[in-house]
Amino acid sequence: MQERFIETAQQLEEFTHTVADSPWLAVDTEFLRERTYFPQLCLIQVANDEVAAAIDPMAIADLAPLQELLMNPRIEKVFHAARQDMEIFLNAWNTLPQPLFDTQPAAALLGLGDQVGYGKLIQQVLKTELPKDHSRTDWSRRPLDKAQLRYALDDVIYLGRAYLKMKSQLEKMHRLAWLEAEFASLANPQTYSLEPMEMWKKVKGFQHLKGVKLAVLQALAAWREQQALAKNLPRRWILKDDVLLELARRSPKTVPELERIRGVDGGFLRKNGEAVLKRIQQALQLPKDQWPKDKRPATRPDPEQEAVLDLLGAALRLIAHEAGLSPQVIASRKDLLALLNGESQTPLLQGWRKSLAGEPLRELLAGQRQLSMEQGKITFR
Repeated sequence: MQERFIETAQQLEEFTHTVADSPWLAVDTEFLRERTYFPQLCLIQVANDEVAAAIDPMAIADLAPLQELLMNPRIEKVFHAARQDMEIFLNAWNTLPQPLFDTQPAAALLGLGDQVGYGKLIQQVLKTELPKDHSRTDWSRRPLDKAQLRYALDDVIYLGRAYLKMKSQLEKMHRLAWLEAEFASLANPQTYSLEPMEMWKKVKGFQHLKGVKLAVLQALAAWREQQALAKNLPRRWILKDDVLLELARRSPKTVPELERIRGVDGGFLRKNGEAVLKRIQQALQLPKDQWPKDKRPATRPDPEQEAVLDLLGAALRLIAHEAGLSPQVIASRKDLLALLNGESQTPLLQGWRKSLAGEPLRELLAGQRQLSMEQGKITFR
């Protein structure tokens, strides 16, 4: 395996030319996000089965050759837990690499666990323990030492090897097509679009608010999102979640009321006090039919529903066992409740989950299938 550290435009051009005919490329990124809204890209690693490179985007102003390489539709780009990498490329280039292969959902279909981490994946697939020494490295600092580069390159070297083995196994199990919809979603820019008026759903503790208080939270969370995006700062640096909740709960109407809320300091008041009060007042004046609604079930399932959920759970475990999967990979109890309530948008009725488990479970609810005991074992027919 050839290994390269690329920090000039010429080196990048040479590398992209070298791997341009590869059928696949393993890709990873190193970034920082502690002090910014958008991730700060610090390193990009790319490898095929012959050469691996760590590319320094902090030293190379024009990454167009890399962009062209990663957008090549003839090359399958391999990631692990691709979502954050996709967000970085979308922010940098306003487009996304495709086609792609994500080893994390692929691992779930091989029975290796739901949301499995990269180190554990490599241990399970390749029987190799990778060091974790640099998982908290500040990748923006230069120069990078040999150990850091070794860590970064190993991420794509072993990713490529795992990909080849996993893809072969999925083909033999006739499950490769199961992943197509998920991979297409990861490569769709719409997947990463954020609507400020929907950000209230990400505020920890929002479920404790009702009615017009939820409308105030919606307005304030949208304002915070817009401020964080415009200033490229983490949301919590604008206002923390607990302060947002308290503002929504108390809905202050004047500066003196606002300044009595813990977490609202003098600097924030001077810069943002009037804007926040205006948002609160506008939300309080909204008609009731424009208040946001928490669409989660208002009450817990009753005893009869709990019994049916237990029945569905038992059938799901049998389906998962027969398929060699974890039940959690197929559906959560929340998904089962959505199925029971007749919701059509549950993941359980989408893609491969529908044919594997969604339809059989719907047939169970309709009385067309049943669970029974035969020779001391539960069967689902």
